[in-house]
Amino acid sequence: MRLNGYDGFTRLREVIVGSGTGYTGHDRDLSFELFHQENLLRYGTWHYPRLVGGAAPERRTVHPRYVEELVEDVEGLAATLASLGVTVHRPLPLPPGAAPVTGPGWTATATPALNIRDNTLIVGDEIIETPPVIRSRLLESRLLAPLFRRCFDAGAGWTVMPRPGLTDASFDLSYARHAAAALGANPVPDPRPGPYDAGHEMMLDGAQVLRLGRDLVVNTAQANHHLAADWLERHLRGRFTVHRVDRMADSHIDATLLALRPGVFLARHDRVRDLLPRPLQGWKFIVPPEPDPAAFPAYGPRDLLLTSPYIDLNVLSVDESTVLVNAAATGVRTVLEAHGFTVVPVRHRHRRLFGGGLHCLTLDTVRDGGPEDYLT
Repeated sequence: MRLNGYDGFTRLREVIVGSGTGYTGHDRDLSFELFHQENLLRYGTWHYPRLVGGAAPERRTVHPRYVEELVEDVEGLAATLASLGVTVHRPLPLPPGAAPVTGPGWTATATPALNIRDNTLIVGDEIIETPPVIRSRLLESRLLAPLFRRCFDAGAGWTVMPRPGLTDASFDLSYARHAAAALGANPVPDPRPGPYDAGHEMMLDGAQVLRLGRDLVVNTAQANHHLAADWLERHLRGRFTVHRVDRMADSHIDATLLALRPGVFLARHDRVRDLLPRPLQGWKFIVPPEPDPAAFPAYGPRDLLLTSPYIDLNVLSVDESTVLVNAAATGVRTVLEAHGFTVVPVRHRHRRLFGGGLHCLTLDTVRDGGPEDYLT
């Protein structure tokens, strides 16, 4: 199983599609609340939980019907990609009755490898396992390890970034405090100290990185991200150039900005132009109309909405003219077709409940592109 990944738009040859099997719900612990803070503040209820006497975090289950429909839609995505000539690989399913994930002073319920874009970054012929932000996902990449081993056996590099302890004090709260103040929430208190604290630790998801040949655009919103970007710069020096953008989003940028081909971005709004390196500011920015609320299912008060309505910008390119788009996102489809793209509709009903779109559900391992220079 070879590896070649320098961008997200040249011809896709091989891809890993995630798995929703075994998904049961969310642990509303500190890491979960901080990661999803902005969406929970806007579309639900956010709080700052503390570890008290080893008590387990609140468990918020997801209705089994939604999980069944998630699995059905993910399998449909895999079948669509295969029908387009893409070789599809799959992670291991989460074992039934999987033991909890434990760390220094905390315990979390394991989750399946669903939004696999998050915990891995493919750069050239190297796998980089990124340091997770959410405790329940700390060991998630183990479900991809057999695939990564096949890539390694075929000659790929395989690197694991330093793992964070994910204690309360590991998290830089500056962005959370800014968002809480801006959105009228209660102030975020200081973290509770513990015996395993090591200060702020590096945390970064692969979905914070936009790959453009030999250049990587990395969204950084707080100190955890900056530490990880420091690591990437040192590790990739001489092979890739890292360009930091400040707070394009709280973390992931692939529902805010995606490159569809050289010179063309799909963007939530045109204002992101000013955040990018100057050579990229001259690209065309395709901005879809505002999301239609009717494109999303109606949920109950205890169902957590983990993404914004802009999640359908999270498209997946098969090549420089063919794009997979959520079938419900008619506005995205219309604007892409008006710009000459072929749109392949794919159903993914509960993307807001499970925190990711089509791009999130996939990890492209082989594309035709190479280390091109798109910035000069």
